[in-house]
Amino acid sequence: MKLFFSPGACALGPQITLRELGLAFDLQRVDLKSHTLEDGSDYYLVNPKGSVPALQLDSGEVLTEGAVLYQYLSDQNPDAGLMPKFGTLERYRVLEWLNYIATEIHKGLGAFFSPIYDDAHKEKMRELMRKKLAFLDMHFSKHEYLMGASFSVADAYLFNVLNWAKPVGIDLSPFTNVTAFHARIAARPHVQAALKAEGLI
Repeated sequence: MKLFFSPGACALGPQITLRELGLAFDLQRVDLKSHTLEDGSDYYLVNPKGSVPALQLDSGEVLTEGAVLYQYLSDQNPDAGLMPKFGTLERYRVLEWLNYIATEIHKGLGAFFSPIYDDAHKEKMRELMRKKLAFLDMHFSKHEYLMGASFSVADAYLFNVLNWAKPVGIDLSPFTNVTAFHARIAARPHVQAALKAEGLI
């Protein structure tokens, strides 16, 4: 498999997932400004959406959208336990978290990278994001991970997007349980390996 990424962007979580699952893969870096690969070829030929992540399977098929990649990858090694079994309520709980992160945290933090918002609007966005972080902080006051006591793909995804808080001017320090969660995930060996592979540490 090949995982197409840009350092610090949305492919970090899927890369962590690949490593946690012990799956073989190659990393292919994408320049999101020029939408080219390191060999100069056109990334739109891989993913017409132009975004990361994209996962090219050994068959040549390409999957996109992080929430889909987390499910697909987990199902390649279900015994690893990063995604509960089909038909269980726990699986739907993970899907619930994946969708919440995608629509509320990812989109909320990602919007700050857009040049279309002025400072006044961004401050309103920060206030809204602080409410969402307060919700997460309350959850982590009782749980080590999103699903309770065990690491799941949802934790990889949340870690990925929480990394954007500091660059967009959102201070996580008031949310002590969120910062403890972030540090806990960052300390995992496979997370460290993923961060190093993207040149982030």
